[in-house]
Formats: sequence, structure tokens, C-alpha cells
Amino acid sequence: MDLDTETQGVAKDGSNTQGVYIYRPVTSAKAHGERPSKRRKVQPEIKEQKSESHPFVPLLDGEENESSVELRYNAYRLLWSTQETKIQEILDDVDSEVLENVLSFVRSTSHLTYDGCIPTALITVGSNVSSLGRLLSKLNDQLAASEEGGVVILESGDAPNLKATLKNIIRAAVTNTEGNNGYQNFLTDREGPRLLGYDLDLLGDYVKRKGIKKLVVAFRDSEAFDPNILTDLLSLLSSWLDRIPFTLLFGISTSVELFEGRLPRSSVALLRGRYFEIHGASNCVDRMYERLQADQNGRFWLGRNITGVLFEKSNDYFQTPEAFSRTVKYAYMTHFFANPLAMLLSEEISVNRQQGKVCEAIRNLPSFRRFCEHLLDDDSTEQVRSLLENDEFLFQQSLKYIEIGQQRMRSIFHVVKTVYLCLKSMDIRKKLTIPDLSIRALSGDLQDSTYMDDLLKGLKTLDSSKLKEVLAFMPQDLTDCPDFQEIKKDFEALVQTYQGTEPLRSEYDSHNSIVAATVVQQRVKLSKSKARLPQQNIEYTKVIDRVYALSEKYFVETLVIPQDLFLHEAFLLDMKNPLKEIFSPRPRFAIERALANPFDYLMSMSDRTEARISARQPATAILYQLYLESGALVNVYDLWQAFYAVFESEQGDACDERMTMTLFYRAVSELKALGMLKSSRKKVDHASKSAWIGL
Repeated sequence: MDLDTETQGVAKDGSNTQGVYIYRPVTSAKAHGERPSKRRKVQPEIKEQKSESHPFVPLLDGEENESSVELRYNAYRLLWSTQETKIQEILDDVDSEVLENVLSFVRSTSHLTYDGCIPTALITVGSNVSSLGRLLSKLNDQLAASEEGGVVILESGDAPNLKATLKNIIRAAVTNTEGNNGYQNFLTDREGPRLLGYDLDLLGDYVKRKGIKKLVVAFRDSEAFDPNILTDLLSLLSSWLDRIPFTLLFGISTSVELFEGRLPRSSVALLRGRYFEIHGASNCVDRMYERLQADQNGRFWLGRNITGVLFEKSNDYFQTPEAFSRTVKYAYMTHFFANPLAMLLSEEISVNRQQGKVCEAIRNLPSFRRFCEHLLDDDSTEQVRSLLENDEFLFQQSLKYIEIGQQRMRSIFHVVKTVYLCLKSMDIRKKLTIPDLSIRALSGDLQDSTYMDDLLKGLKTLDSSKLKEVLAFMPQDLTDCPDFQEIKKDFEALVQTYQGTEPLRSEYDSHNSIVAATVVQQRVKLSKSKARLPQQNIEYTKVIDRVYALSEKYFVETLVIPQDLFLHEAFLLDMKNPLKEIFSPRPRFAIERALANPFDYLMSMSDRTEARISARQPATAILYQLYLESGALVNVYDLWQAFYAVFESEQGDACDERMTMTLFYRAVSELKALGMLKSSRKKVDHASKSAWIGL
């Protein structure tokens, strides 16, 4: 845009009285009626397209090989697709029992079986609302696959009034099988007078035309519906039962009694059916965690810190299985996206793919340093030298120890499952979960915990029938041991030769203890002694001692600290502050810190230590720090003077007042947008603070 020369001259003189500017385009316009010149199409240069784009970027300061990036991405996709399949199998298994019962109820009931009442299923979901959505989706698929009907899902927002509710029911029922275009065609192609969208004659014609036997109307959040609208709707649906085979399904988060109390008795009398219950999600989340971590073919694990955060979130507030799955997926994605060593987990990795940068990264790991120190303690100096100098040897050893570390992690979780099953079988711990034991095992505390003490003490007191049950829970690594096979063989031979009706008991069993009472100086003194045991019980005691010694030795060797394993950084994700800052963020704290101490986030171009308030800081940060020093009301002119003094003190005569004022106005606007400053109604020339730091 060109300005008139006079206008430009006035502006250069600094005159502020110019109110009108003349706009003159740079290029002259075409004459009136003249057609614009035709633009020639230019074919864009054909560039080589990548075979497959993905969001992963090269790491190691951008020097990571492209093949390594592909390995990380492919390993993540393959691993998470496997884990997602396991999660879906658990969700299907959890929903299968309730789905089967509800489907059987829908198919076997009608208004005729209930004397003209509407067949109704009441499903209590508690806080596990997401499970009801999965149930309704699968129920609709089952009914649609058998061509029996479908499910119409109503939310409270779909029922502002009776007409809108009926219209939504009719539209959802038709579009469930016909789609949106089919719904429009159904309205226009119908013979006879045109009906309104909320007329149930439309739904009656659709049911008759399609031969629908069951039409389920599901109220997903029934407590949120207006009771008056619900009462009128139930009365209307009841009058259409002879033409439309309605079945109602109510999702209840509180209790059946409270739900019935919200409706008048006349409406409740129209309903008859069954009550179903969906179990809570906590058990489902525990099963998902166990399946992900304790898999026999596991290659990647979540560490103690992340496990603690996952279940801390579940204890603090309700967490659906889907939310738990998304959190775990984020953890997996974080590891493979930001860790160059994740390439070592790929099934396509080979020695030929090794590169110097990856080997350099391995040599900087804390676990590599500890591994070399351990080798030096064993006088393996040549091996250490090769690890430090020979990249090919280091890469070969890394792949070897990755497999060793993964096997150790599998063994740890096998022990966790064994401890859980044994304690449950012995009925020692009532409230015990796999996550509790996993957190202790991942931190290296399970070996010295009370859980192991209870297990080993209970092991000594088992009778022969209970011992046989407990031995079946032992890990395969232990049962394949020759010593264990020998013990099991001797135990089975001893049981076969025993002819008694009672099971064999060891000398540690309370049944083989005798309590004697003696009176000494008018005081009763109790003494405990062991009863004389038959020979077979003595032999059984020896078997118990051997099982105890072998189990204790195996647990001590297996329950190592995962962080001590070489290259655990590749197959174990265990950050110091995992997920909490992402899923429980503190944006206000971050904003206040950025404004109060901007160089915590920005790079300072000065070598000297910056003052608390400096002109090198962003203008908004300067104004915010001045804002902190003021009271609840601040004079805007005083704030401007203090703001200008910051720049004037450092720039001197070179300070441009107009530019500084521009920065001041922008900073004021940004603080207003952040909700920290607003205009005062008490005084026109003042501004009031609306936020205090740390509150």
C-alpha cells in the first residue's frame, strides 16, 4: 500500500492530527469490464514420496539412523497392538456374563408375558458408566446381526420435551439400520398423509415393514431425565405396546429404590422386569494390569513409579478401564518416542544395524557403568575393554543382555503371581492385589516384606492335601528344576504309601503341639511341646523342609531389583515424575513461574546474573512482577511509570517512550486475558488484582 507523499511527510513530522489516509494500490487495476489475465497452470515438481510417514523423529541430536527410527515405530505399533488385543479380550470377558443375561431377557420377554406391562431391565452401574455404553453397543450388534431389532440409546440431553424425545427415538431406530439417507427417504417415500417427525405411527410402520421383534429403548443416564417427561413417555409407550414391541432398559448409578422413588406409582406400575448389576471397574483394571505386566512373552514393563501413579489415580477418583488403557498407551508411546534404546526391543533388530551413536548412548547409561564395575570386580578387564572400544562387540552383548533382562522381569512377575495365589490359597491375606505385590517387586522390596514372611511361615504348616495345591502354583522355572522334581517325586511316593484318613502333617503344624498347664506358686504356667510323631509325619516334615529351603533360595535369586539389570532403561519405563504432570497438570503454577522467573524457560543472552526485574525479560513478565508488588488496587499511571523506569534505567537516553508504551499496553492486555488484572469499578484510573500468586 502506497501512502500519499503529503501524508507521508506529515507522518514524518510527527503530527498526530492526520485523520484520513489515501489508499493507493501498488498495481493499477484493470479497466472496467476487462477480463483478468489467465493464469498458467504450473505442474508442481514431483517429489519422491516416503513409503510411510510416521510421527517419530530422529533422536541422538538428530543423528539417529532412519532405520532405527523405523524400528522404534514398528516395535511400538506391534507391541501396543498386542497389548490392546489383551485389553479388549478382558473387557469382552467382563461384559459377557451381563450381556448374555440381558440378551436372554430381551428375547424371552414381551408385554404378553408381563400382563400388558412394559418389559424393563434395570441395570445398576455405579460409577462405571462406560461399561453400560459397551454393553448397549454389543447388545445392538447382537440384535442387528440376528435381524431381531436394535437398540435406541437416549441421553438426558436428547429429552428436553416429549416431542423431541419421540422424534429422537424414531430417528435413532430408523437410522440404526437405514442410515441418515434411509431415514429421509422413509419420511418422503411413505404412502398416505405426511406425518410429523414425532408421530409414533412412523415407528409403527417401520417396525411392521422390517418385521422387528424387539426394539430396546435404553435410558443411559436415567437419573438425569426429567421425571415429568419420563412419566408422560412411559404412559405413551405403554399404549403402543400392541403395535411396537418396546423393551426398556434403564442405567442406574444410584439404587433401584431411589430410581423408583422419583416416579409416581402409576408409572412404576407400567413397568415389570428384572434387575441386573454390572461389577465395578477396579477388578477389571487389576486384571488389565496383570495381563499386561505378567505376560509369559512380555518384552516391555512399566516401572514402580508409573505403576504407583496409575493406581494412585484410581484410588483418588474413579477411573474407567478405557481411561486406564489410554494412560498405559501414553506411557508406552512416551518410551518408544523419546528413547533411542527402544530400537533394541524390535524383533527385526540385528547386529548389522548397529551404529556408533547408539553404542555411545549405551556407554552413557548408569546400568552400563554398574555392569562394567561388576565385571572389574570379577577381573574381566578384557571384556570391559572390548565393551568400551569395540562397537560391534558392545552391540552383540547388548542384544544378549536385553534378552536376559527380559527373562528376569518375566520371572519376577511369575513370582508375584505365585505369592498372590499361595497367600490366597492359605487364606492368610484377605485384601491382597497383584498391583500391591507388583509395586513392591518393582522397587525390590518384596523379598524382605511381610508378604514373603507370611508365605514361608505358612508353607511350613501346610498339610499334605494343601501342599499339593500350593505346589501347583509354583513358577515353571522352579518346577523344572531337578531338585524340585526330586522333591515332588518323594512327596508323591510318600502320599501313595500313606493309608490314614487324615492328611499328613509336619511337626510345625499346630495339631502336633501339646500345651501343658502347671501351677507354680499359685500361678498357672503354660508350656508348649511337640507331640511324638509317626514315622510318615517325620518323613513329611523332611519334605516340607526341602520345599521351604528350595523356595526361599529361588525367591531370593529371582526377586532382584529391576533397576540393577543391565540395559533396564530399554525395557523398563520408570521415570521419577511419570504421567502426573501430564494427567494431573498444574498450568497455573507453570504460568506463574514463567512470568515470575522467565529465564527458567528462556535462554538468557547475558553472561551476568539477571536482576529480578530486567529489561531483557518479556514485557508481560516485567509487568507481572510489578503487579505482585502492588496491593489489591493499583494506579495504572504508577504502574506505567514503574514499567518505564525499568527500561529507562538500562537504556538511558536510547529508550523509546512510544515503543515502551506499546509494550506496556500489550502486557496489560495479556494479563487481562490471563484473568490476573481487570478494570476497577471503584476508581476509573485504577486496576484491581484478581489473582494472587500461589493461591
